[in-house]
Amino acid sequence: MADESDWVDLGEVEALKQRPLQSVMARRTRIALSYRDGRFGAISGVCNHVGGPLGEGTLAGDYVVCPWHYWSFHAETGLGEPGFEEDAVPAYALREVNGRLEVDLASATARTKKPHEPHPLARPVERGVGPVRVVGISTTAMTADHPRYSTSDALLDEALRHAESLGCETRTIRLRDLQFRACEGFYSKSARACTWPCSITQMDPQDQLDQVYEALVHWADVYLVATPIRWGAASSLYFKMVERMNCIQNQETIAGRTLLKNKVAGFVITGGQDNVQGTAGQMLGFFAELGVQFPQFPYIAHSRGWSAEDMENNTRVVAESESLREGARALAARCVEMSSKMLEGVLKEPTRTRGGRKAHRLPKYDP
Repeated sequence: MADESDWVDLGEVEALKQRPLQSVMARRTRIALSYRDGRFGAISGVCNHVGGPLGEGTLAGDYVVCPWHYWSFHAETGLGEPGFEEDAVPAYALREVNGRLEVDLASATARTKKPHEPHPLARPVERGVGPVRVVGISTTAMTADHPRYSTSDALLDEALRHAESLGCETRTIRLRDLQFRACEGFYSKSARACTWPCSITQMDPQDQLDQVYEALVHWADVYLVATPIRWGAASSLYFKMVERMNCIQNQETIAGRTLLKNKVAGFVITGGQDNVQGTAGQMLGFFAELGVQFPQFPYIAHSRGWSAEDMENNTRVVAESESLREGARALAARCVEMSSKMLEGVLKEPTRTRGGRKAHRLPKYDP
């Protein structure tokens, strides 16, 4: 009988023993090679999830842990961790010959994938019939059991009430009420490692930023985002949210796919100290990068300046200001009017060509 094995030299045994886990190439096949308790293991170096480099991960007991999203596979059998054995990557036979380690590519076991229901956020983005939908996002923080008056919240609520009077559907999301993890930098590992929906949302069912994603991508036509000024910038909760929105922006750059279509944004910015324009500039720049559109005069703001440290008077001024409430209503009206025109096709959404930025479409992962 003909020998159907296909042995490929990987290198000197003693040299390969020096690292518990490493990525090696056998011709064009990437192998995650492990060494533990005097035994080598060889499994595919390509993770089942979105193609993460298993050989660049970590060895945790008997399992190789992917560095991208922490899926685990047995270092010798390639089977998924207990409960996920149906998720398996190919495993390979090894042998030592004259101090050299060889792998048999012909011995590869089957790659199998346990059926996984698509995440609800992964559904096609389709705008149904109905009135303009406005989501208000509050990014101010406060003690849950001891609420206080918030100037940015007060003006946001005024804007949403006016949107309702115009016949819009409205929702309010207060980030302080949500439990969600900070961005964990998957994009810094690889463009493909930052996924839509967000990898954290897919892995952690307790992560509540899915409410923000649902509203921004699937439900709302208008975003009204309110923030206090904190040390000359938007709030920490605002930045915690927008860092997690990299998964929306990167679909443009790596897949040529626009998730936010015909979306309009306006902003409410208040603070006892200054830098209204710097805060507005960051917010406008960020949402513009996502493809969101803005009406004329896209934000309203209030600040009493650098020397205004008497915050109780700051809140009093906002609470008593009819002109600020009028401004909030006018901001809502401008956003709703622009959204209505875009939805009716009167105002066309821009083309997808992005000046100075080229979308680098990565090939779809298919091991």
